Amino acid sequence: MDARVRSSRLPDVSTPLARLLDTPSTSTPSFAFARQGDRWVLSRSRKLIVFGAAVLSFALFLILRDLSTLSAQPEAWQQPTAPPLLPSLRDALTVTTTVTTTFTAPATTETASIDAPSLVDPVAFVLIAWSEDAASEAALLIKSVLIYNSSPSEFHIICDDPAEKYIRARLALIRRPLHPLAVRFYQPTLQSMMDRIDREGSIHTDHSAGAAGLMKLFIHEILPPSVKKVIFVDTDAMLIADPTLLWNTFDDLKPTTAFVMASHPDHEAEEWHNASRICSCVMLLNLQKFRDMRLMDSSIYRADTSGRYPPALAPSAFRAMYGQPNGEDGRYDNVRLGDQGYWWAIVDHNPQLFEPLSYDFEVTSCLVDSYLTGLGDEMSTEEQELSRQTHVKGTPQEGIVILPKLLHFNCLHGTPRYLEWPGWSDPTNPLTVRWGPAVTYHVGFKWIWLNKGKPNATSPDITTTSVKFADEQFADQHPH
Repeated sequence: MDARVRSSRLPDVSTPLARLLDTPSTSTPSFAFARQGDRWVLSRSRKLIVFGAAVLSFALFLILRDLSTLSAQPEAWQQPTAPPLLPSLRDALTVTTTVTTTFTAPATTETASIDAPSLVDPVAFVLIAWSEDAASEAALLIKSVLIYNSSPSEFHIICDDPAEKYIRARLALIRRPLHPLAVRFYQPTLQSMMDRIDREGSIHTDHSAGAAGLMKLFIHEILPPSVKKVIFVDTDAMLIADPTLLWNTFDDLKPTTAFVMASHPDHEAEEWHNASRICSCVMLLNLQKFRDMRLMDSSIYRADTSGRYPPALAPSAFRAMYGQPNGEDGRYDNVRLGDQGYWWAIVDHNPQLFEPLSYDFEVTSCLVDSYLTGLGDEMSTEEQELSRQTHVKGTPQEGIVILPKLLHFNCLHGTPRYLEWPGWSDPTNPLTVRWGPAVTYHVGFKWIWLNKGKPNATSPDITTTSVKFADEQFADQHPH
């Protein structure tokens, strides 16, 4: 019995309760207390006290354990103050807003953003190549454009049949251009060109370019109205930089400007009526302005008595510069440099329509020796280049360094193709020293190397169209 009672004792024997439970007892079994009155009650009370003490001790143990844990980590009970909560709330709101925007954004918006590059305007060139010789030069010009252009390319080529065949044979090697490529061939007959010149009534040329050269004055009539602006470049030229830079010049022009070309006010040539002060070899042309102002005259326009259309712009400019056309058949016989002589009259009489072109895009071999710039001395500074430049004093380029982007190899007489100029084989020739390696590189650049697009890239869009001049279309639309 003593053993059973002792087994119920609490561990802490120092407490009064423990001492009470430790009171000596007899060896008589516990049920014997039931027969002994108060001693039976005492035995029962001891059992209850032992049970209650055990429960209280266990509860106290749990409380002390929890308090001990909390005291070891007091920071967990500290409630964050208001200021830290505000940033957290802001962050939560920001995240929520972003997620909502992302999931509710229309799919079409994302698609439009991805396809934005396809909305880039093509850089549109117009060339005149009236022979296979001219076509060989034009082909190199086209190749140079495609080598460097960061935008889609569009070519409008006024040519004869041999020239078209020559150029088409080379374009056929391009199957996967890096950027979209469109080529439009226009084949006016020689007779149709002569007829248009006759309907103008006063212009004439003794230039080697002949009637085809005068078509520069009628580009706005040959190309469809959908073509609003173009870059014209003579075939004896090539690009050595991104032509998009030249195209972007349109964005910076004054609202009244209709055409841009190189200006050389320092050139004096009385026998040419100073027509060498410009060069119609590289021009930025706003064709829509030419159409609106009716640049060139025609007997068809003169026959119109409705009074609803303005008189042609050019005739008054021609008379101001050259007087009345007193040559054979009532034509001008005192205009030199072909179309350039007529452009010069228009520029001089209508300066508000004209802006000069940076010499960057007209590094010419004629008269100005490429301004003494060229390949070599790769570490030259802009200040050093500027100090060496020639033929820029008194010009719009004075004080501005020339950074070549387009090379024009004119005045290389004695060969129908500048690519075959004998001087290129002379390593001591100044022009060869400056630009010979550039010519060699671009001539040798394979057409198939222009296949830079992905396997599913769109092939070039090439078509041929007939030509009906704008004055003839006017006659069809306004029959008498």
